[in-house]
Amino acid sequence: MPGAAHDADEVRDELGAWVLAAWDPELSLEAWRERLCDAGWMRPSWPTRWCGRDLPSWAGDLVDRVLADAGAVGGPDGVGAHLVAPTVLEHGPDEVRERLLRRTLTGALRWCQLFSEPGAGSDLAGLTTHARRDGDEWVVRGQKVWTTSAHHADVGLLLARTNWDVPKHEGITCFALEMRQPGVEVRPLRQMNGHASFNEVFLDDARVGIDDVIGEVDRGWQVAMTTLAHERRLASLTRGVPRAGEPTGRVVREAIEESLRASEPYRWYPQRAGRVDLLVPLASSRGADATARDAVTVAVATHRVGQLTSRRAAAARAAGRSPGPEGSIGKLTSSEVARRAAVAHTRLAGAQALLDGPGSHLDGVVAEVLVSVPAVSIAGGTDEIQRTILAERVLGLPKEPEDARTLPFRSFRTSGATPEAP
Repeated sequence: MPGAAHDADEVRDELGAWVLAAWDPELSLEAWRERLCDAGWMRPSWPTRWCGRDLPSWAGDLVDRVLADAGAVGGPDGVGAHLVAPTVLEHGPDEVRERLLRRTLTGALRWCQLFSEPGAGSDLAGLTTHARRDGDEWVVRGQKVWTTSAHHADVGLLLARTNWDVPKHEGITCFALEMRQPGVEVRPLRQMNGHASFNEVFLDDARVGIDDVIGEVDRGWQVAMTTLAHERRLASLTRGVPRAGEPTGRVVREAIEESLRASEPYRWYPQRAGRVDLLVPLASSRGADATARDAVTVAVATHRVGQLTSRRAAAARAAGRSPGPEGSIGKLTSSEVARRAAVAHTRLAGAQALLDGPGSHLDGVVAEVLVSVPAVSIAGGTDEIQRTILAERVLGLPKEPEDARTLPFRSFRTSGATPEAP
């Protein structure tokens, strides 16, 4: 019975018995995940109504480990499962939960995140993409940018302005926007490291139903804060493909294909993080001088501090606490690690670090590190934003004086854009 076992050993035994009876490697991936949802093992700490078993928060990590050890497949990775689903669960309403949660958790719906805008930068609340009510629909116009996976997403988690006559944080609404419609155009963005992981999205009278509002109209900022809190710990989460032996079958093949497709935009992320794992072997093999050894030591030590912070965040989740300051601390630490690692690589390789292509230093891996590392201080909230969050919400420092917190957004101009009600 869902929710009956609350001891870790009991949960492990109950799940093990269920997997023995339910696992069929020749199922489709979606059909297997439907079974996980039906049994409540897809999100065991969620309510039974929403694919859960009302178990403590630690049950999610335990279930992932048991499924992987058994050679079974878990839920999908990515924006939909880890950002959109918990946001929809928290803010609803129920009609939206009914339509979106299960299909997102099985992977039937693929999502992207339509938050950032070219004119707003780190000031997310300064967005000017707007939605106008037209009968049973909202009509959306504007532009989004830095949108990962927009080119193959089914649905976008969209923030749009719906009220210009209130302060900027109060007139935003969150929508589930159908991406495959005439009013949505997706264009890839080529980065300086040669990859095209992100997209810009143009919305020209795109349509979204009045029943596709997540949360409440004009209260989308609270919804966005939930999403961003989960985003700061997304990188540490891994699920999906089993580890035990070499399992075969349709469900595993489809899970591997899904994982490869989902991970393709992120294949340069190890370089973005600085490739700390290469530093000690390189220093040992190249006979590094004292300056280079110092740089390597600082980078590796900072990386270790970041790992301990991630463990603290995991312990907080296991204790049932919501995402807290560990997310911003971890984000800042990752930026510092990446920068220090880039310095250490430069100390070790010298001018060779600038060479790219076959036959270059590590076949261009270090060169890619140097041009990728700056991104980690921007993506997911800039370092400056994270410091502001920690200053205000953790240290209790007063907020910066800002008229935009009290004056109607209509009275402001953002990067040349004129916020006029449609």
